[in-house]
Amino acid sequence: MSDVFVNRTINFKRIKYFGFDMDHTLVQYNSFNFEQLTHDITVRKLIEIKNYPEEIKDIPFEYDRIIRGLVVDKIRGNLIKLNIHGYIRASYHGTKLIPYKEQKNIYRGAHLDIGDSNYISVDTAFSVAYGNLFAHLVEKKDLSPERYPSYEDISQDLLEVIDEAHRDKSLKTVVKNDLEKYIKPDPDLIHNLEKYKRRGKKLFVLTNSEYYYAKVLLDYAVNPYLQEHEHWSELFEYVITQASKPRFFYDKLDFLKIEMDTGKMSNVTKALEPGIYQGGSANYFTKDLNVNAEEILYVGDHIYGDILRLKKDCAWRTALVIEELDDEVEKLKIAKPHSTKINELMAKKAPYEKEIILLEDQREEDPNASISEEKISKLYDKIGEIDKELSEHIQAYNKVFNPHWGEVMRTGNEESYFAGQVARYACIYAATLNDILSSSPRSYFRGYRRDMPHES
Repeated sequence: MSDVFVNRTINFKRIKYFGFDMDHTLVQYNSFNFEQLTHDITVRKLIEIKNYPEEIKDIPFEYDRIIRGLVVDKIRGNLIKLNIHGYIRASYHGTKLIPYKEQKNIYRGAHLDIGDSNYISVDTAFSVAYGNLFAHLVEKKDLSPERYPSYEDISQDLLEVIDEAHRDKSLKTVVKNDLEKYIKPDPDLIHNLEKYKRRGKKLFVLTNSEYYYAKVLLDYAVNPYLQEHEHWSELFEYVITQASKPRFFYDKLDFLKIEMDTGKMSNVTKALEPGIYQGGSANYFTKDLNVNAEEILYVGDHIYGDILRLKKDCAWRTALVIEELDDEVEKLKIAKPHSTKINELMAKKAPYEKEIILLEDQREEDPNASISEEKISKLYDKIGEIDKELSEHIQAYNKVFNPHWGEVMRTGNEESYFAGQVARYACIYAATLNDILSSSPRSYFRGYRRDMPHES
């Protein structure tokens, strides 16, 4: 079982309601299979609906082409990785790495405003197919400009057909008909949910999926593993479907009550009672639960739709599921010998660099000073030897991670922009929901002091 990582202190004893997103949180997907399905359906719809050339059928599905937290430049056809401060640290045009000097000329080292409509964040587990197809379609556009629309139109077409695939149930019908291929039930998670329920915690589901789809997935991933309940509707006080997150967190929309057996809906004219609903808003929900907002913890996998807007607009506590985290932590262990050596070599190099600066400062202050050029030259030689060894370890370190982008949570020595969002908006985070619920319902997660540069 993996760890729970803490950004802000949270005491589970004070949490009365634990809420969960469904897709990729409460219900785990086989992400590779699901993204490949999304890829295949998107290609078909681009041809059928948007009249793209049949040749796009040869675009390979490259699962590792995209990592979470990238940004798409719709105008230039580029994929970008930012550091925590919003500065570009790596970029690709289509599938080709943009050299540093060229990248600097394009963007002039400026801070990137991802709130600009020309940029799209790739920040969910559903975005691999979109990012991979965008990269390859940019490449095809460059080879045959007259046969493809602009980069911006390619981006928009992809978004539209992927939305259409969700809306017309193309994706969900395939998933429903082959649950074993796309869904990964976790019996331990269900047992931990029952433990929390047994210990007096109230549980709810808050999902953007429609009721019919939520019912299928919950029937498959929850019911068979229940030991203390007959049905998932007994486990969860509330199941809220088609919630339209992130709008749910800031708007004031009414709830509709859903009859479990028929799916029939009716208006809600009084305070919410345990049951199944559609729509609604966090404002009304919190009020009807008759609890303080900070007594609700919500766990999701989407940094924007589940966490960021919630944190900005509500006072609920937040937990983020990052399914890549287990893999990233394991690779950090593998890369540890290289990171240790890199730190040692950087420390070894620092005195030589400092000495060169002192000598050159002396020469600049006093042109007549007796400064040994040979000494300076030898110092540069020592630094060159260290840099050569450093380069070998840096390359070996980078090879452990994603071949195109490296780590999800870092870019070089700096935190990635995605990691910065996690630190800012998620009270806690973990690789799976079960990692969180394996802890005691009385757990106290303490946010430890983090040294600032001047303190370390």
